[in-house]
Amino acid sequence: MQEMRLKEKYNQIVPKLSEKLGKKNLLAIPRITKVVINAGIGKFKDDKGLIESVIKDISLIAGQKANPTRAKKAISNFKIRAHDVVGVSVTLRGPRMWAFLDKLINIALPRVRDFRGVKKTSFDQKGSYTLGLREHVVFPEINPNTVDKIKSLEITIVTTSRNKEESFVLLEALGMPFEKGK
Repeated sequence: MQEMRLKEKYNQIVPKLSEKLGKKNLLAIPRITKVVINAGIGKFKDDKGLIESVIKDISLIAGQKANPTRAKKAISNFKIRAHDVVGVSVTLRGPRMWAFLDKLINIALPRVRDFRGVKKTSFDQKGSYTLGLREHVVFPEINPNTVDKIKSLEITIVTTSRNKEESFVLLEALGMPFEKGK
């Protein structure tokens, strides 16, 4: 099964991570807890057909039904009313998370135009990694010939690590293609 490929790789690298991070307790070794995929709708919020299209595409990519994200309050400068749909979000855990990460690392990222690696600086203080994709058509589930609008995505990989360095070591060991140098 595809989703177990990356999970098995993680299980194999745990001893190496333990040694590299200097942690004797296996429960202290960082692991990935969830992956959150977000897509903002932006100026197309009034087009109901496009909102359904975004939900369908994100659901195909994630392998799980995506939920519309609604505005909490009205913002007149952006012409947003309270409870308007402003985006689409899906949270992946378990086997679906591993399958998505495997697909992201091995299929989608290499298909990005002029790809030189993902930035090493996109970690937050808690060790979560956020990555933006300008085109959702890099995923194999999306047929570029039937897409009406190209959508951008934000993918957040949430880990149990306590800092950026541990999270970087984990993702690098799993095969995340980081930029060379810098």
